[in-house]
Amino acid sequence: MVKLCKESSGCIFDTLQLVGNKWVMIILLKLLEGTKRFGVLQKEIEQISPKVLTQQLKKLEREGLVTRTVYPEIPPRVEYSLTDKSQELAPLIERVIKWGEKYQLGS
Repeated sequence: MVKLCKESSGCIFDTLQLVGNKWVMIILLKLLEGTKRFGVLQKEIEQISPKVLTQQLKKLEREGLVTRTVYPEIPPRVEYSLTDKSQELAPLIERVIKWGEKYQLGS
């Protein structure tokens, strides 16, 4: 059974607090393409600084949206991937993109 919030505005606020950040949505969008290393994410999201990318990935990991896998190699290899929880956001992210394209936002 799905647990419903007592107030829908509270659910919206909590959800937007988590995924409403522009970097979070872009990171999730990039990880929808598949598992990626930090350097690849940084190259694909040109405007993000390494510090902000690190902060956002840590936040997403704490919230259970991203899995960080460290491989015991030299040099160390770290990969990031989406969890099942964040995979559920895929249709929402796609809808936001389509809505933006439809109304030509950012043009």
